[in-house]
Amino acid sequence: MDCALLLLSLWALSGAVAPQTPGSCPERLLGEERRRTCPRPCKTDTDCGNKRQCLCDGQCGLSCVAPGRTCPWPLSPSETSEARLLSPTHSFSALLEVRCKSGFTLPTGLDATIRRCQGDRQWSGDEPICSETNLPEQSAAAQTCPLPEEVVNTFSIQGDATAGTSIRYSCLSGADIVGSSENFCQDNQTWQYPHPICKKVYCQPPPEVEQGYVVAVQKTEYEAGFDIHYLCKKNFQLDGPQKVTCLSNGSWSASPPFCRARCLIPAERSRVMIGGMKRWPFDVTDAVVPHRENVTFFCKHPRKPCGFSATQTCFDGKLQPPACYLEPTWLQFKLFPHRLVSEIEACETDDVE
Repeated sequence: MDCALLLLSLWALSGAVAPQTPGSCPERLLGEERRRTCPRPCKTDTDCGNKRQCLCDGQCGLSCVAPGRTCPWPLSPSETSEARLLSPTHSFSALLEVRCKSGFTLPTGLDATIRRCQGDRQWSGDEPICSETNLPEQSAAAQTCPLPEEVVNTFSIQGDATAGTSIRYSCLSGADIVGSSENFCQDNQTWQYPHPICKKVYCQPPPEVEQGYVVAVQKTEYEAGFDIHYLCKKNFQLDGPQKVTCLSNGSWSASPPFCRARCLIPAERSRVMIGGMKRWPFDVTDAVVPHRENVTFFCKHPRKPCGFSATQTCFDGKLQPPACYLEPTWLQFKLFPHRLVSEIEACETDDVE
């Protein structure tokens, strides 16, 4: 039992993010947590809010995570190490490589480690400390088994590569391991077993968008790192991300956008304010404004010969005039254009009720 708990702890502390199935993610560890806080626990996406998903968050287990949250980047310069992103962005589940500069090594004897962006917006694991390598340490370091760069970039490795010791592998992508998850460094500085591999991670096809298009090669599944783009049909405006990326945890980097309709200006014989300018609706192309555009109408004071303004916002094809607005008649527009409410003097601030 203690051995199983130890192995589970090592897997969780690696920061690996598994797919959203309870069986592939460890239970939340409550005892000797290295993290101060964990997001809300969950079993499925329905346990989380609209902007959060139920994802594997290292030692926190299945948790409600906002995939768009980012970890600190760039990091402060270091005299002993260099950091670089292994992922397109520094958002949740992104991978960060910290590599010691020449003449320095980590306490494990390795010269590099991989960290993962967690749900608490912090990089997994402790802050790597690269120490200067002295001659005795260099002699000891010679008694190690080699770890190829492709292995270091693919796995989070727990343990020491020194002869006579074992290491454990966890896929950085959160995928399942094909092969042995444990290896032993023999006295002749060779590994007992071949290094394992990780199954590729895929995202399901992105959802279609009403009044829009998905710009991507049609596939049944998309590899991690693949980008798709959204476009809207004519007279519709994109509301949300134009590009989403398949993440290494098998989910898309953001929810799909909406294609919002433009709004017809509900006025014909009175000027309105659009983008800080007074304009006649018939001088605006097609007499419509885009989604989320503010339109200011002019209303007449009920007792005084002055006017005041009221603003409404276009939302997905809907734009209602304010209750105070009264459309001028055709005779008022033709015979007395200078007396229209949009043309008369504005009321003083104290006059507006």
